[in-house]
Amino acid sequence: MLNKRIKNLKAALPRLALLTAALVLAGCTVTPKLASQDEVRDRVKADTDRMYLNQTPISGPVTLEEAIARTLKYNLDYRLKKMESALALGLTDYSSYDMLPKLLATAGYRTRNNDSGGTSIGIEDGIQSLRPSTSEERSHTLAGAEFSWNLLDFGVSYYRARQQADQFLIAEERRRKVVQNMVQDVRAAYWRALGAQRLAAQTKDILERAKLALARSREAETQRVISPVQALNYQRALLDAISFLNQRRQDLEFASRELAALMNVEPGVNFVVAEAVEARLPAPPNDVRKLEELALLQRPELREEDFKKRISADETRKQLLSMLPGISFDAGVQYDSNKLLYNNSWSQGGIRISWNLLHLLALPTLKNTQEQQAKTDEARRMALSMAVMTQLRVGVERYRLAVEDFKLADNAAQVDKRMADYTRASVTARLDSELEAIRTQARAVLGSYQRANTYAGAQIAFGRLYNTLGFDPLPDDFDGNDIPTLTERVRSHLKATEQDTLKMTSNLFGHAPAVSVQLVGVSDPVMQVRMKAQINELLDRNQVAVDAVNGVPVTFTLQREPRDGLEKASWSIVLADAKGKVKGEAQHASMLPANARNTVYEATLTAAVTAKLPQMRGWLADMAKEAQQ
Repeated sequence: MLNKRIKNLKAALPRLALLTAALVLAGCTVTPKLASQDEVRDRVKADTDRMYLNQTPISGPVTLEEAIARTLKYNLDYRLKKMESALALGLTDYSSYDMLPKLLATAGYRTRNNDSGGTSIGIEDGIQSLRPSTSEERSHTLAGAEFSWNLLDFGVSYYRARQQADQFLIAEERRRKVVQNMVQDVRAAYWRALGAQRLAAQTKDILERAKLALARSREAETQRVISPVQALNYQRALLDAISFLNQRRQDLEFASRELAALMNVEPGVNFVVAEAVEARLPAPPNDVRKLEELALLQRPELREEDFKKRISADETRKQLLSMLPGISFDAGVQYDSNKLLYNNSWSQGGIRISWNLLHLLALPTLKNTQEQQAKTDEARRMALSMAVMTQLRVGVERYRLAVEDFKLADNAAQVDKRMADYTRASVTARLDSELEAIRTQARAVLGSYQRANTYAGAQIAFGRLYNTLGFDPLPDDFDGNDIPTLTERVRSHLKATEQDTLKMTSNLFGHAPAVSVQLVGVSDPVMQVRMKAQINELLDRNQVAVDAVNGVPVTFTLQREPRDGLEKASWSIVLADAKGKVKGEAQHASMLPANARNTVYEATLTAAVTAKLPQMRGWLADMAKEAQQ
């Protein structure tokens, strides 16, 4: 019976082995499994909740400085770059530990089902000389601690740690670039959003009036009140104005959503941008060569190339080092519980040198590769430098054109406004007169939109030019600042950087000197105050700085000469430097009725300033160039 059971067991062993193998293989097989809808939904909810966690709510109108502060504090792209920098720094610290010697601690347990041992025989006669014996227990424990240090590994680890440190610096330069781009994007979105906000109510009113006028024009066309051709011309003009207004309004209103995304504002949270005085646009730079030097010194991309060059050099040193002989030292203590040993614990040490001589065959190839790598790095750096210089020159030209576009749009907006005021004042009960007034008012609003858009474009162009130079908008030590504190830091830093840093470059942006207005020939003190305020407003609107204390004196002299019942009113404009030397002089004359009112003389002054403004700009530009020489 026992033999039969043993026989049956032996017959079942193959099947049991197959079953065991099948179970093992089944356990090692992994089938693809899609994420369930609940898992995706939970992930979306968790991500959405964490996106806006611990953010200070918006409590009032958002200024440009606060928008930049919120972007630096809460923008997810910047958080990602900060984490990448922290990861690179952690890897740098970790790689430095590879230079330390190795201290290996071991422990174990060994057992076997029979005794280990053996015997020996003579080499020459083959006679067994010893009876079978063993020096090891069937079960025993082991323990040890060994210290080892390889000089070759130390050298390789040293250069690897240097490379990882440079990788951290590269991550920091990429973070700087993200910050610079974010500040540029915030500047662009802010000014465009502010322009849309300023014109929102006026646009809504004029669109409603334009649509009403369009309906009345169609009704008048049907009733033959006005000719069909005239009605169609009005309708076409109104439709064009409505279309342009909608397009401009949408372009600028999209900017508020862009600004919200940059600040990481939660969807559904409405905010308004704070009113801001339109800053005087700096004059386009003159000495582009000095700007190129600044850009080549400070651009993150070029500094990243410097670090990549060092990484390539360290990689070559690592390869050369690996061709040298390797010397290793080791020392340690061991323990074995085997009772058959004479000594159960002992210390040991040694030194070993090894050298793979075949690696020397790769030395010429390594040298050629090193030279090619150096040439490649140099070519890439030169190409990038050329791209930076081209980007700078394109940025200067783009900014110059943007300033010119703004001047044209500003003048056009003033003309449209005056035309709208005129048609509004002269409107009659006739339908065509009212339709013309609405059309001109719509055109004035469109001109205001165009002006706001071109001013934002000029700010964007200046931001790009500023960004091209590689200036940092803020030092990277603001993690502990709250929003009000960070806002003040941004305000101070932007003011100091945009003024002092550019002054440091020998007034590279060629700021024209401010002027001080002097008025001669006007005896009425009230009229004199009004005229000075009128001149200051016109100059400031046209980007000419006014400083009553330290400005360059520009004198407006009124001369009145009776002629055959009329009066010739002449304005003389003279610009002189601090030493009294005349830098420019111009005349503007108008014929007026005798005993004209004061407002008529104010109108002639406005005409004189507007007509001679290009000449005044030229005088001030010449003085700025002389100051740089």
